[in-house]
Amino acid sequence: MKRRNKVAFSLTSLISFNLISSLVAFDSANATPPRTPDKSVNCEILVAGGGLSGVAAAYEGLLAGRTVCLTEITDWLGGQISSQGTSALDERPTQRALKFYSRGYLELRNRIGRKYGELNPGDCWVSDSCFLPRDAHTILAQMLKDAEKQGKGKLEWFPNTVIKDLEIAADGKIINSAIAIQHQPAKGAPPLNTFTLSQSIEDSYSYENSSRFTKTILSFTPKATKGDASKWYVIDASETGEIIALADVPYRLGIDARSYLEPSSSSTNNDPYCTQGFTYTFAMEATKEPQPQTMPPFYSQYAPYFSYELTRLANFDLVFTYRRIWSPNKGKPTKFGGVSFTAATPGDISMQNWTWGNDYRPGTARDNLIYTRQQLQATEQLKPGGWSGGLRTETLRNAEENALSFYYWLVAGTTDSQLGDGVKQQQTNNRFVSGLNSPMGTVHGLSKYPYMREGRRIIGRPSWGQSAGFGIWEIDISRRDYNDEYYRNTLPADMYRRLRAAVAGLEAVSVIEGKVPPDKAMRRTRSTIFPDAVGIGHYAIDFHPCMVNSPPEAPGNTERPGERRGAGLAYPFQIALRAMIPQKIDNLLVGGKSIATSHIAAAAYRVHSFEWSSGAAAGTVANFAIKNAIAPYQLVDDLPKQEPQLEALKRLLQQNGNPTAFPDTSIFNENWDNWK
Repeated sequence: MKRRNKVAFSLTSLISFNLISSLVAFDSANATPPRTPDKSVNCEILVAGGGLSGVAAAYEGLLAGRTVCLTEITDWLGGQISSQGTSALDERPTQRALKFYSRGYLELRNRIGRKYGELNPGDCWVSDSCFLPRDAHTILAQMLKDAEKQGKGKLEWFPNTVIKDLEIAADGKIINSAIAIQHQPAKGAPPLNTFTLSQSIEDSYSYENSSRFTKTILSFTPKATKGDASKWYVIDASETGEIIALADVPYRLGIDARSYLEPSSSSTNNDPYCTQGFTYTFAMEATKEPQPQTMPPFYSQYAPYFSYELTRLANFDLVFTYRRIWSPNKGKPTKFGGVSFTAATPGDISMQNWTWGNDYRPGTARDNLIYTRQQLQATEQLKPGGWSGGLRTETLRNAEENALSFYYWLVAGTTDSQLGDGVKQQQTNNRFVSGLNSPMGTVHGLSKYPYMREGRRIIGRPSWGQSAGFGIWEIDISRRDYNDEYYRNTLPADMYRRLRAAVAGLEAVSVIEGKVPPDKAMRRTRSTIFPDAVGIGHYAIDFHPCMVNSPPEAPGNTERPGERRGAGLAYPFQIALRAMIPQKIDNLLVGGKSIATSHIAAAAYRVHSFEWSSGAAAGTVANFAIKNAIAPYQLVDDLPKQEPQLEALKRLLQQNGNPTAFPDTSIFNENWDNWK
């Protein structure tokens, strides 16, 4: 294919291109021993993953004057708001009204506003801010440059780069170095972002050059006294918890077993295969005239899945404007299903991210996306040189086909899997937007990486009250009324008593001692307050459940029963430092979606402002640990006793404009119902 700066494919040529390129032989060996590294890079902080958490960690590290190495599998910074295409900020009204966010996240919002002259150039109704993914990368790149200059730090930025191997000390406590692979187009090959992720991911993790990519092998080592690797930190800010899998530290995946900590779990046992759905987003543009629409050859496989889901949502304009990311000419006010919005006009661009649409929701051992530890062992990815990302390539490909099919259903489909016939009408005045200069920045038009709602989640170190390993659970954040008949009738009596005691606040001891009956105990109306809080977040517990049967698009398939029981409102919550410290390895920190949360809690701990807050905490903790020659676990190993250095860390975070608690947080303040 000839190189060119502007590529505008029709959906017809896009489908043909994908089919042809999928037949290209993959000519690289995944598990070959590494050749001598082409380049050695010294870091004080190595951040794996350039999403919002990774950018936030780098931002704080640079402001602190550190040398930060930042790797990212795509060539865009920003994760959710850029390479994953979900450029609609998920926020809660009260936190947004108070602008109570980390300083970097506030700066990001301000720069979005300055870029467009408004915070919501898409005039969407899902958020107060919807914008173009390609612009998010540019804004974040400039933020890091400014932080580098202001703090006199140094940024080593490595796009198109994956971590391939870790060299861990003999005692298993320290990561001494990391090997990474950076790829660029091979001579005569198409430009980057031509191939979908499923077509390129295995090649990206191979040491060998291929017909698509030439590789640069990188060695990341500490910028410290020779041999003293304890003076650098590795932060796993990847989307699925790649470093924790590669380092083989304890973690959870998927559903946690029902317990007094996770009483709304849909299973009495752990189920690692049922994670939340993931989504390849895409952009579509409203046009004045009808456009030719070509049915994908695989459409019949996925069509039985698609639906508006609810009657009150069964309106194309409502769905189009829901996550509209560009609207140069504001349309007329309109209303449907109780929702007010402005009508779409030609030139408007919408980003699609719909549960019964381009969400892909596998939930069995045959099709799960994120490999379990057992599956990683079976595929030899935990052997030296064997790591290839830990994802099932076939499931990525199916999700890509599903997303392309969903576009066709939106514009030309006439069926609805949930609402029946006569609901879905054709909407051919739209076109699929693709090309290197398109909002998604890809020839194929899909996001560079899927939007991930859930990944591997570490199990923290044993802590007071949680001897099996620290974690943040459903009951730590949920507003649910556990006096509900379901819990009284479903949970064993002892489990129900422990649940009621755990959420009883100041009456907990009386419930445990039997002085107050479980169903008479007052329910605390706030989230758990963590003495080691280093960040904040607030969002509803929002589920996109896995499907029962394989494949997820099978006709008549249903969501996993009971998965939505845990969904609902949450109180403003905190990020505990113990949730960011893995077992076994002392110089590894975790940010983003891989912190120690449960399956249900993770459904709230996954949105934009939380990711930034967790990353800001990770970057700050790494700097603090280096400066004070103390390992992060030593800041919390004496809790609940007072930890003076932990208090110093928290003061530093707050002085830097990174809140660790919401206003008026106290065990005596039960007045949180007004936080919307």
